[in-house]
Amino acid sequence: MKALLISDVESPALWDYYRPERLQGAEVIISCGDLKREYLEFLVTMSGKPVFYVPGNHDSGYVNNPPEGCECLDDRVVTYKGVRFLGFGGCKRYNLEHYQYTEKEMAKRIRKVGRQIRKNRGVDVIVTHAAPTGLGDRKDPAHQGFDCFLELMEKCKPAFLVHGHVHMNYDSDIPRVMTYGDTTVINAYERYFLDIPGPND
Repeated sequence: MKALLISDVESPALWDYYRPERLQGAEVIISCGDLKREYLEFLVTMSGKPVFYVPGNHDSGYVNNPPEGCECLDDRVVTYKGVRFLGFGGCKRYNLEHYQYTEKEMAKRIRKVGRQIRKNRGVDVIVTHAAPTGLGDRKDPAHQGFDCFLELMEKCKPAFLVHGHVHMNYDSDIPRVMTYGDTTVINAYERYFLDIPGPND
């Protein structure tokens, strides 16, 4: 299954200069946060494909006006075409805005979905806004990753963890793709196409 990953910056190629062929056969669109509600609504309408999302730390408007026609993955396991997605929006707490969490708070969120994970016999793709610690995060307080994401990958062994939050234009050494054990970790900044093996592949 081909997925279009998006995060943090609205791509002009997919909005201002949208053409259907630019989706390159994507079957699903996954947003890792910090994108305008109107952008997600545009993509779900124009593409006719499902849009799954987690909120970023700048998505406080989603609280009262979530993107219409899109499905939130936050704290949920959702299966689409046999692929099991699990989402955790938000980032490390650095002020009092929405969608920010301490390490302890994020770990508690993960524990709460343990039953869903077991019921679905694991997950294939973890969708987050923040990065895992040491895997594409930064040292400043706003962009530090979560240790509990590392523990979650070790336990669930998903094929992929996709995240946003760290803009790849912050620095020239920010990686797009990394690995951690059995998991490929991908920064979804702006847009990235990913082939996700299905259950019959």
